Amino acid sequence: MNITMILQIATIVSAVLMVIAILLQQRGASLGAGFGGSGELYTTRRGLDKSLFEVTIFLAVIFVLSIIASLVLPSLS
Repeated sequence: MNITMILQIATIVSAVLMVIAILLQQRGASLGAGFGGSGELYTTRRGLDKSLFEVTIFLAVIFVLSIIASLVLPSLS
């Protein structure tokens, strides 16, 4: 396995895990929120919601870095 194959696997795995993490996050927005009818208050993230949010950010950073690395590495060789 060369480095480009590892980067491709890291990109795919981080993308799939990021989609799952985003879908697991719960928002209190209902259909009325799309039309401006949301009476939602600002709340802080706690517990599992905060951990899931931080994991999503971590996966997004890994995703972007793996894409940038896969674009830069072929030009170096």
